[in-house]
Amino acid sequence: MGRHAIRIVLVLAIVSILGILSAQIYWLSILLDIKEKQFNQSMYIALRNVALRIASFNKSSMASPNPVSQLSSNYFVVNTDSKIDANILEHYLKGEFAERELFVDFEYGIYNCESDRMVYGNYVSYDNSSKANRISTDLPKWSEYNYYFGVRIPSRMSYISNQVGIWIFMTLILAVVIVFFGYTIFVILKQRRLSEVQKSFINNMTHEFKTPISTIAISAEVLLNPKIGEQPQRLQNYANIIKSENMRLKNQVEKVLQMAKIEKEKLTLKKEDFALNELLEEISQNMNPKIKEVEGQLILHIEASEGLFINADRIHLTNVYYNLIDNALKYTENKPEIVIQTSKTEKSLEVTVKDNGIGIAKEYQKKIFEQFYRVPTGDVHDVKGFGLGLNYVSLVIKAHRWRLRVESELKRGSTFTVAVPLSYIK
Repeated sequence: MGRHAIRIVLVLAIVSILGILSAQIYWLSILLDIKEKQFNQSMYIALRNVALRIASFNKSSMASPNPVSQLSSNYFVVNTDSKIDANILEHYLKGEFAERELFVDFEYGIYNCESDRMVYGNYVSYDNSSKANRISTDLPKWSEYNYYFGVRIPSRMSYISNQVGIWIFMTLILAVVIVFFGYTIFVILKQRRLSEVQKSFINNMTHEFKTPISTIAISAEVLLNPKIGEQPQRLQNYANIIKSENMRLKNQVEKVLQMAKIEKEKLTLKKEDFALNELLEEISQNMNPKIKEVEGQLILHIEASEGLFINADRIHLTNVYYNLIDNALKYTENKPEIVIQTSKTEKSLEVTVKDNGIGIAKEYQKKIFEQFYRVPTGDVHDVKGFGLGLNYVSLVIKAHRWRLRVESELKRGSTFTVAVPLSYIK
């Protein structure tokens, strides 16, 4: 299945599943709203009946046709317009709640107009827990009534949720299924990408090995010619070619083995104190002959103070700058101009490697540090390599707990900056 077809199927699957989940949540919210309205209605009826029974007990008339007021989602006040006996009130409340299957914990309080406070309260537990018979005096007052009682349902939301427990459970199951589905899709796409990367790596490796092997084979055939001994200069040239191509093969193999070892055993650092400026000058001198072969130049600007010592792994850090310079050479179409510069900021020492190469498009700048990744545009695939250099650079910088950033524009070159915290500088 092609990449385009996979994207279409994936989008349709995501839309379908999100649609199902949205519908489930929508109907669940409607069901919760219905249950909440049913609960409030049952509470209104139960409390109104309690008010009627109190009025009948006191042989008085109802204060109003609708004596129940809801002050908050879980707090109700009931106007009785007459004195209330606490024992009678609790008995009536339990009876009315039980008749309507309102099996919830509640607390009630009775307002005394003479003292202007809730004078009596009790917590009634449906399951007779330790909260039962707890005196409550913190129920809010209601200024519009002279004689009233208040009822609060602390577990209102849990009671309503229990009414739709199976639907909540099914929604959670669906959410878990969606999470696993998303994870499965992620793994499949990751495996597909790894497969593509592996295929690209094998193709690159085949190309990288095929060229020097062919060159060595041709040179060997020439050397097998008995008359080659009569041409010592030609003999030496072909011997040098074999030596050079063999060294090239060796370096490629070592690079692959080094990355495999790092991936298996993790990168270990052997830190030491050394002069960073001297290291950069040494790297510059070693790379200058190679740069001059392509009529390029390497410029070194050391702005940081002389005698600057850094605590790092010298070998790995040296390889980092060799890789960055080598990349600058490989990805420059014209005469390469590479600038290595050091500068100090308030928080770090920054070492930049700037080139005038072909540059990197923004959409690829975050991917270039991934193992085996090679930018698939322009003439990049004509450049030799496995896509391991920048991945190695990233691993070394991360192991040191430093920061690495890249700034690049197509046809305008790239700048790689290594920011070293001042705590590593001496």
